[in-house]
Amino acid sequence: ANSDDPPYFGGYINENYAALSEHLGFGPRELTELARNSFTASFAAETDIAAALELLDGYRHPDADAR
Repeated sequence: ANSDDPPYFGGYINENYAALSEHLGFGPRELTELARNSFTASFAAETDIAAALELLDGYRHPDADAR
């Protein structure tokens, strides 16, 4: 399940990230990388991707590696 159609698949993005953390042991570094990949692999305009990555970097957990 992913966030493309949360009511249908039964999973919202935050719930998916929490499940990855709880069941697979993903930490801040891995979750940040997943979020980063979701933007860089999107079909959004480069300027939108850059703005999203800048916001992501601003909210990064202190334990996540700096880029």
